[in-house]
Amino acid sequence: MSTPSNTPLALVVEADGAPGVSLWRGAAHRLLRSPVALLGAAIVLAFVVVAAIAPLLTPYEPGSTQWAGEVSTSSVPGPSDDHLLGLDRFGSDMWTQMVFGARQSLIYGVLSTAVGLTVGAALGALAGGFGALGGRVGRWIDTAVMRLVDIMLSVPSLLLAVSIAAILGQNAYAVIIAIGAAQVPIFARLLRGSMLGQGRAEYVVAAGALGIRKRRIVVSHILPNSVGPTIVQATLNLATAIIEVAALSFLGLGTADPAVAEWGRMLVAAQDRFDAAPRLALLPGTAIAVTALGFTLIGEALREALDPRTRR
Repeated sequence: MSTPSNTPLALVVEADGAPGVSLWRGAAHRLLRSPVALLGAAIVLAFVVVAAIAPLLTPYEPGSTQWAGEVSTSSVPGPSDDHLLGLDRFGSDMWTQMVFGARQSLIYGVLSTAVGLTVGAALGALAGGFGALGGRVGRWIDTAVMRLVDIMLSVPSLLLAVSIAAILGQNAYAVIIAIGAAQVPIFARLLRGSMLGQGRAEYVVAAGALGIRKRRIVVSHILPNSVGPTIVQATLNLATAIIEVAALSFLGLGTADPAVAEWGRMLVAAQDRFDAAPRLALLPGTAIAVTALGFTLIGEALREALDPRTRR
């Protein structure tokens, strides 16, 4: 089987009995036939669409409390013609809070995961690249980078995020940086381990025997073939990021602007009204769980699609 000159070695595989199908194309075919992947994609698509068109789905502003006079300690108005999901304890429209909360969760989740992926992948590629090159300097750089990552791993991710958010203050940037920093060691160790594993593959030995320089092998072949597990982990980390965004808001470390709708803050506000209106906690709690489930289903399906052990 001939391999195109611009295609990384070992990237062309036999998938579902079709020789010459690339790794990612074969994974896409398996995802389209996976009920788990389709269910996760449907959940995530609905979440993204709601977040993207949130202002079009409601005539109210998320910070509006013009119906506060209708709310009491023992009574919170439920669904009506004017308010699809009723009011919350502050007199704001619950549906407006939900859809704008989806937007905040999506923005925070994607940006924090992007921060963690960028920094973590850079550290992982640095350590894994020099580790794969070998030599005294390469091993020293690999060891130094991974000791830094081990220090970050020694602190539980949520505790690290809480500590950073508490230091940086109550703002959107603090939430994004805090959650992103907690994800850095995960991506770093994963990419580094994948690169070192690929460094012992047969195609790398064959490329070296052909006289290809080690640096080119690392950049052109080992690194492209190692990013698959990292991309899968990024999808799974989106689910974790959404949960951690809600957790920071629940602990009072989210943005301090009351006009910004957040699912975690809605859970806090619902505590002393749970007996009178349990929907105040059930609705945002369900939204968090279902959204995290959608990203998890996609991530697990993508992991199986890229795993050579699951191919026929």
